[in-house]
Amino acid sequence: MFVDQTLIHLKGGNGGNGVVAFRREKYVPEGGPAGGNGGNGGNIILEVENGLRTLIDFRFKKNFFGKNGESGANKSMHGKNADDVILKVPPGTIVLNSVTKERICDLTDHKQQFVVAKGGRGGRGNTAFASSRNPAPHISENGEPGEEKSIMLELKLLADIGFVGFPSVGKSTLLSVMTAAKPKIAAYHFTTLSPQLGVASTSDDRSFVVADLPGLIEGAHLGHGLGLQFLKHIERTKVILHVLDMSASEGRDPYDDYTKICEELRSYDTTLLDRRQIIVANKMDVENSFENLEKFKKDLNNPDIDVVEVSGITQYGVNVLKLKLANILDALHEEEQLRNAADNATETITYTLKNPPKNRRNSQDEIQITIEKQDNGSFIIVSEKLERMYQMTNMNYDESVMRFVSVMRAAGVDEKLRESGAREGDTVWISDFAFDFVEEEFDK
Repeated sequence: MFVDQTLIHLKGGNGGNGVVAFRREKYVPEGGPAGGNGGNGGNIILEVENGLRTLIDFRFKKNFFGKNGESGANKSMHGKNADDVILKVPPGTIVLNSVTKERICDLTDHKQQFVVAKGGRGGRGNTAFASSRNPAPHISENGEPGEEKSIMLELKLLADIGFVGFPSVGKSTLLSVMTAAKPKIAAYHFTTLSPQLGVASTSDDRSFVVADLPGLIEGAHLGHGLGLQFLKHIERTKVILHVLDMSASEGRDPYDDYTKICEELRSYDTTLLDRRQIIVANKMDVENSFENLEKFKKDLNNPDIDVVEVSGITQYGVNVLKLKLANILDALHEEEQLRNAADNATETITYTLKNPPKNRRNSQDEIQITIEKQDNGSFIIVSEKLERMYQMTNMNYDESVMRFVSVMRAAGVDEKLRESGAREGDTVWISDFAFDFVEEEFDK
């Protein structure tokens, strides 16, 4: 089954918890803190695998979870980092924001990787909080939650050559004789319901990827027939190969077919017709095909477009076509290398150095805060960074709680609450934690 679009949900692994512990050795009466840090949670990574041609693996399994990091231990032992979860995707996979449909990443090269959901950082143990002012801290952090998101995966096939043409012009038959692919072939329209890929080899040991794309009809760019399901797959092809039934066995005029296909491509993306194009005059084994070909060339009146005569049934002209396509692809590859060399030679990179703020820890600009007043008179603090810090705060230790309160006040939460109308004793929520608003200063 060919699957080229799917929605999946991802959650990176949570970081392991840090611990509060102290050295207790026979001859060390005051050993100091010895709580280790938690390990980092595992990332979820997309990796390109050349052997894949569809997103079928994501059709039925849509939820993926990273592994959690191990918690720290006493004697300053750190928890183990979790292994990453690697999801294999075919080349040509695009990662999109599930809500805005904004493109996040384009995966095209074999073994290319992209971290799509990051694992959480391991929480720090009390050893990390020891200082000259507080040599025996009772503070530790919980592990940071892993990143959670939903994304859209969309596949746009990577093929060197893309076959286009009306139904029943012989595209599937031509693919079968040019490559080892075995597409379904029958004498009715829309036999091919999904793109078919094959690798064509020439007599001089060159090879390239060919895609037989579902037959077009008028109005395909508006969604008629297979519509956009077909058209999006031609965006990445390097050469567009028009397959025409030169025998006119369906009662259609070959030149009229060609102009209609060009109009559909132009309506979908005006840049498609700027690509190199080859016209394949197929079914040349039929008696009246040569007469129709002469009329077609006269109507076309464009010597810049190559017309190659073939017969998918008798394999007449197939080797000539493969050699021509291989030569075109070689020339396009050389042009691309020259362009890349020119771009690299003229590329200029400018680095701008900025002095960091003197007190980043207490910078109110660093933490975005919104206060929402509820109908019952309570207030909700909305802040991604503060909510994440709350989740990492170990509420079992007073010092950890006071550290969290100190960070909130330094970030300006008190001032924003007063501006929103909060008074002494009002209930304030952050995530699932509630506390009473107190007007007194923190250091009193």
